[in-house]
Amino acid sequence: MSQVQQQGSGLEAHGITNVARVYWNQSVSALYEEAVRRREALIAAEGPLVCRTGQHTGRSPNDKFIVQEPSSAERVWWSKVNRPIDGRHFDALHKRMTNYVEGRELFVQDCYAGADPRYRLPVRIITEHAWHSLFARHMFIDVPDSAGAPAHTPEFTVIDMPGLTAEPGNHGTNSEVFILLNFAKKLVLIGGTSYAGEIKKSIFTVMNYLLPLRNVMSMHCSANVGQAGDVALFFGLSGTGKTTLSSDPERGLIGDDEHGWSDEGVFNLEGGCYAKMIRLSAEAEPQIYDTTRRFGTVLENVKMDAITRQLDLDDDSLTENTRGAYPLEFIDNAVPSGQAGHPRNIVMLTADAFGVLPPIAKLSSAGAMYHFLSGYTAKVAGTEKGVTEPKATFSTCFGAPFMVLHPTVYAKFLGDRIARHDVRVWLVNTGWTGGPYGVGTRMKIAHTRAMIRAALSGALDNVPYETDTTFNLSVPQACPGVPGEVLRPRNTWRDQLAYDEQARRLAKMFTDNFRAFEADATPDVVAAGPRG
Repeated sequence: MSQVQQQGSGLEAHGITNVARVYWNQSVSALYEEAVRRREALIAAEGPLVCRTGQHTGRSPNDKFIVQEPSSAERVWWSKVNRPIDGRHFDALHKRMTNYVEGRELFVQDCYAGADPRYRLPVRIITEHAWHSLFARHMFIDVPDSAGAPAHTPEFTVIDMPGLTAEPGNHGTNSEVFILLNFAKKLVLIGGTSYAGEIKKSIFTVMNYLLPLRNVMSMHCSANVGQAGDVALFFGLSGTGKTTLSSDPERGLIGDDEHGWSDEGVFNLEGGCYAKMIRLSAEAEPQIYDTTRRFGTVLENVKMDAITRQLDLDDDSLTENTRGAYPLEFIDNAVPSGQAGHPRNIVMLTADAFGVLPPIAKLSSAGAMYHFLSGYTAKVAGTEKGVTEPKATFSTCFGAPFMVLHPTVYAKFLGDRIARHDVRVWLVNTGWTGGPYGVGTRMKIAHTRAMIRAALSGALDNVPYETDTTFNLSVPQACPGVPGEVLRPRNTWRDQLAYDEQARRLAKMFTDNFRAFEADATPDVVAAGPRG
């Protein structure tokens, strides 16, 4: 229930006292008013709230740390993505944060992560920005406001104070930005960045630690379900089309980014979607496009005309990573429960900027494990400073920055569930064809949709396949709605010898990357990779 409280607000358990006012579980309309009143945001012509995040327009992966403490230290996969920080530094920043909030107005959202009541996590999100509170309201699951509903007692709390910065020399951080997780204290501290995605991803990271301990596979994927109850999962890194391709008017959307897979089936970890908005079109992505014309949607770093308040979704002058957050119900065919049965198909998406991977291939169980552990996609020239040609990116489990346990833990879950439920697995390339980035063209989304629909419907079960000898992939020779030459990437290149050279180059990148997993992988998984 929405309320406003003065001092003695119930936040004392988090060390927060002497605040001026607490806005508790405020409605969308109330948070709009506060965001505009505080000059945090503007309202676009057709209703969305438009915000800017300042210099940080994306996640700050080098600023995330996990407190090294006895209850979790032996389980955490300590690595360049899970870097330790001393508990004394955490405590010092926590104290600095509680001092910072004195005399300020705060916003609180009590909500859940996890649509399945058996596995959901009660969370509390405390922010200094009204629009961050609205973001959290969208991204997590509402607490039932009805008689008989269980009381909400947060098991994990996020305190998000963008205006507070760290002192690296004193606090053991990498910069003034900090995202600190403490599993013993069940507390996340975020400061120095206004990028709202840090709130959502910190809780996802927490779920990636907690759910496997309860025999649930946590996944960085989108999910949808057909009319016959056939569930499909879409794994993929940013820019591969995970959100776009799972938003299919002919299928129910379970969720667009984060899910759990239990013995009972699949469930969404979130209550909303967080989609990339750059160059969004009504023709290619009608459902997501419609959310940019609705009251309630929160848009980050989308350019807007100062006079007319009209949006320009093609303008990337602030960032390529423009974003929109909206509740799942804004998608007409969303599944209200956020739950469904076991997957029938898994699609692993990659945007190959080298232009050499086939647009679709069927993976064996061993091949699925290989490509899940690899988590390949490619960055294109110009998207990051210093990137002048396609650059391979391998992010294990298609989400390395958020995987707290060793990747083989999640891979074992995947392998066991694929075998138990006889799941078909597909590798789909949404990247370039006819040449690498700068020479070829991006795969037509109509062709990709046709391939995925054919795979999910069973239309590819009885067509002939051939083996791509370089990448060791089984490629269909025909697909409804897709020209035959598109299925054979070598034939789309004008210079086929140049294709061969580029393909061998990418194959070697795969094998070089996979050496980190060879000691833990079975021989059949190692053998399922590219042959070069």
